[in-house]
Amino acid sequence: MTDPREQFRAAIERPELQIDLAETALWVAAEEYPGLDVPAYLARLDGMAQEVGPRVRAAGGLAARVDCLNDYLFRECGFAGNREHYDDPRNSFLNDVLDRGCGLPITLAIVYVEVGHRLGLPVRGVGFPGHFLAKLEGEPEILVDAFFGRTLTRGECAERLRAVLGSDAKLEPLDHLRAATTREIIARLLTNLKQVYAHGGDWLRALACCDRLLLLTPDAPSELRDRAITYERLDCFSAAASDVERLLEIVPESGGDGSLRARLTALRHRVGPLH
Repeated sequence: MTDPREQFRAAIERPELQIDLAETALWVAAEEYPGLDVPAYLARLDGMAQEVGPRVRAAGGLAARVDCLNDYLFRECGFAGNREHYDDPRNSFLNDVLDRGCGLPITLAIVYVEVGHRLGLPVRGVGFPGHFLAKLEGEPEILVDAFFGRTLTRGECAERLRAVLGSDAKLEPLDHLRAATTREIIARLLTNLKQVYAHGGDWLRALACCDRLLLLTPDAPSELRDRAITYERLDCFSAAASDVERLLEIVPESGGDGSLRARLTALRHRVGPLH
């Protein structure tokens, strides 16, 4: 049987431009759904693009093509944000989003990006603070909120930014509206899922997210910290201590106030003697 973790590892080890976003997201889901038919769901995306393709190509300019794609995905297919059950883990699994037609901003944006790519549209994901978006690159660019099924102006993005970061926040398009890399999109997907599991006390599944995030970003201090916390919640004190040791090696100043080193000492004491 195919090992989803090894398939995930193989997918993200490719050069950035060769990483298949949808396939990688499906390998994330395959750990929750053993035996998931990844090629079948990729074929679903192919079929959606084939169905709407003639209409999009006949629509004329980029704005008209975007309107046509939006009408197909959000009205005809009914893709929409899951507002009632936002924290449902299924919202993070691309197969579930394709089956149920609802999900998070990021998974709905993945659907939008993947169908758009298959149509030859210049669509990219955007890691906007607090709410993932998609955009069609051009002059002017077109911003799409797949969760609410509509386009956005920069002014609306500025309002959303202030709501998330405070009234003094200023929209910096080169930063806040930058196209995300495929690795960044997958990392944000896994981070969302990790937080859902942690909030629900499902530490084994949270640990699986931590492990995959560290495959994506080896030795990332924030991820080592989160995995150490997760290991500790699971009473895996030796593994937690190893991650704290590695964190102190990478960022020595993180132990400056002594609290992290004290935590390491406490973890070592909890490991106990070997027999």
